[in-house]
Amino acid sequence: MATPAQWLAGARPRTLPAALAPVLVGTGAAVALDGFRPGPALLALLVALALQVAVNYANDYSDGTRGTDADRVGPMRLVGSGAATPRQVLVAALLSFGVAGLAGLALAAVSSWWLVAVGAVCMAAAWTYTGGPLPYGYRALGEVFVFVFFGPVAVVGTTFVQTRTVEGLAFAVSVPIGLLIVAILVVNNLRDLAGDAEVGKRTLAVLLGDRATRLLFAALFGTAFAVVAAVGLERPWALLGLAAAPLALPPARTVLAGARGPALIAVLQATGLVTLATGVLLGAGLALS
Repeated sequence: MATPAQWLAGARPRTLPAALAPVLVGTGAAVALDGFRPGPALLALLVALALQVAVNYANDYSDGTRGTDADRVGPMRLVGSGAATPRQVLVAALLSFGVAGLAGLALAAVSSWWLVAVGAVCMAAAWTYTGGPLPYGYRALGEVFVFVFFGPVAVVGTTFVQTRTVEGLAFAVSVPIGLLIVAILVVNNLRDLAGDAEVGKRTLAVLLGDRATRLLFAALFGTAFAVVAAVGLERPWALLGLAAAPLALPPARTVLAGARGPALIAVLQATGLVTLATGVLLGAGLALS
């Protein structure tokens, strides 16, 4: 039986910046567009956090039952380590999806019922990342889906539920956040590259190889902050987001220097911090604009 501490570790709280940052930026865009509504913003945050926890448990369940977590370098997995049964982790994932679904229904009720369809697609994408008969995370498509759902869908969706409009500003600021969250996945897959290749998990890192994946990681940082600078040409306060750029230098240097295995766990944490800091600062800059 897993302990409460193990269940908390299984929820992977260090990945929560990936859920928080898009909501912060989307809300900042809503403020910039004079459409801020605290109720929908908080509901959007609850949906995002619950979905992130759900996908973490769902990945734990799917990877564990497929046997791809048998030899891991990263944080403990509940099924792979034997701390919890697959059924227990599946129940935890379904409960988290349930919380996200209820919050999503409340959000749809106060904004637009079209969000029910969007939410259903998000849940399907969360489950089929590593679950189902054709998991796209095993087919080098994880980065594409992560960018779409954590970038435009999450940021533009957060702005929409407050402003009731779809604005170009929200799309523009969704790009750097989506790229930074892709960077989290890229370094995670770089860390697991050898093990994933052995068990036939064809992530983008496995497809590209070690060196190209390291260059991609650094390029994602550079492109994200270049887009922030471009947004700042029209809304100068958005340049506040560039204050997070120095935080990206240490993890980029570490990856380009060839760090492997456990050393990349610290890079993963640092990339999450870069994402959160950018979300806070860019969101604040948009609000000030």
